[in-house]
Amino acid sequence: MQLSIWGIFISSFLIGFSGAMMPGPMLGVTIEGSLRRGYIAGPLVVLGHGILEFILIIVMAFGLKDFFANSTIAGFIGVFGGFFLAWMGYGMIKASLKKTVSLTKQEEKNTGERNLILAGIIVSATNPYFILWWASTGMEFVRQAYVLGIIGVLLFFIGHILSDLTWFVAIAVAFSKGKKLMNDTVYRWVILFLGAFLILFSIKFIVGGWQMLFHI
Repeated sequence: MQLSIWGIFISSFLIGFSGAMMPGPMLGVTIEGSLRRGYIAGPLVVLGHGILEFILIIVMAFGLKDFFANSTIAGFIGVFGGFFLAWMGYGMIKASLKKTVSLTKQEEKNTGERNLILAGIIVSATNPYFILWWASTGMEFVRQAYVLGIIGVLLFFIGHILSDLTWFVAIAVAFSKGKKLMNDTVYRWVILFLGAFLILFSIKFIVGGWQMLFHI
């Protein structure tokens, strides 16, 4: 089941929030930076993060052209990416229901990084979650985008990076002004919704991958 041009853009934008909104080193860097330098910390961290992701997408889309063309490999990537997406969604729902995720607790973390662009690259490249996502779900998205040509790959990247930019700019603005745009209760409901969305979307990846593996 191949996504359309706008399907690639919209799905990459929505699923991008699932990674952006989960507490982690990039969120900590953004909050710490916003307390020092204001709302500009959001775009700077996302710029560093985006540089690394752009390189990954270029390598996947154009360096692995023949790799993606193999239906067996493409099917395996789809199934693996789908299961990883489902696991991610389950973890988000579980964390939301058990109230183990908190936006405010990130304020206590200080990375000590002064160059926010470099910090965005480093915390992304050294994050196992980031690497796993791109090795599975990200690779399947790039494969589907590549089928639609350069415009598909470009729209995937734009949709994906826009979700990061939207979220981290909102966080930077909120903390730089000394107040929150959302409390933990609202935040957990959003995480719950995104988790459910990921599980539903994972079914599409798994079914599509299964069909390619067995030529259904």
